[in-house]
Amino acid sequence: MPRMLDVSDEVRAEIGDEEADRLLAGENAPGSYDCTSCRTPGDSEQERTSTVLFIGDETAVLAFAHATCLPSQVVQVTEEQLRGAVKSITGDRVDLEPEAIVPEQAVLGVTSGLVLIAGELHPALVVEPTGPIVRPGAVDAGDDFLPLLIEQGFMPVTELTDVPPVLHGWSVLLAMGQLHAVLQPGPSGGQPVAWWQAHQPLQVTDGWRAAANKHQQVLMFAAPVGSIGRQPREDLLREALDKAAANGKLVGAALPLAGT
Repeated sequence: MPRMLDVSDEVRAEIGDEEADRLLAGENAPGSYDCTSCRTPGDSEQERTSTVLFIGDETAVLAFAHATCLPSQVVQVTEEQLRGAVKSITGDRVDLEPEAIVPEQAVLGVTSGLVLIAGELHPALVVEPTGPIVRPGAVDAGDDFLPLLIEQGFMPVTELTDVPPVLHGWSVLLAMGQLHAVLQPGPSGGQPVAWWQAHQPLQVTDGWRAAANKHQQVLMFAAPVGSIGRQPREDLLREALDKAAANGKLVGAALPLAGT
């Protein structure tokens, strides 16, 4: 059975058209696999799956990931890191730390709330990962979460006095009154893909949904791990947002509403 595999042009260039076509035909691709990003099981017959090619100095390893975790890509690594990755992928216990190449995936925590800006309530999503976000292939322990979002068009927020500009191509998917996903532009202008997707649709309040329908957009704010925290009330959430903005640790954008 053909697999639901994504093989990027750069991966195809490395492995060759013949091997890429065999993968897409399901000849060499696994049915089930452990995602090289989040380490949870995946099934290339049931869900979109990315091919990720790790290339060392002398060898290369083809791994698989949920398409919602990683895009299909080539990752340049050292030979030592590649050996660690092989052990990580095969499940063997080794002294090398595979996190140097396949970081423990940070889960994106998403909180919904109403934010008062210029005297009007706006529906907002606040995104904060549970750990540092690094660029694919990076081996240092830095946090590139905000720079990566700024490269996508999100703007630094220093104070919550104005609604951030609209980021076209991105959207927030509501269906049957529940929050399903944040969508970003697809590769080469294709269909939008999920940047974040709820494991189960999230309930939002009637007030939040009414504000979203009124404005036809949702404000998304994002901050690095440890900047916001899980706030039980909207006033505390606003205080945390103001503090993160003042500390230069907040970006935001207005995302058009998809669905109802």
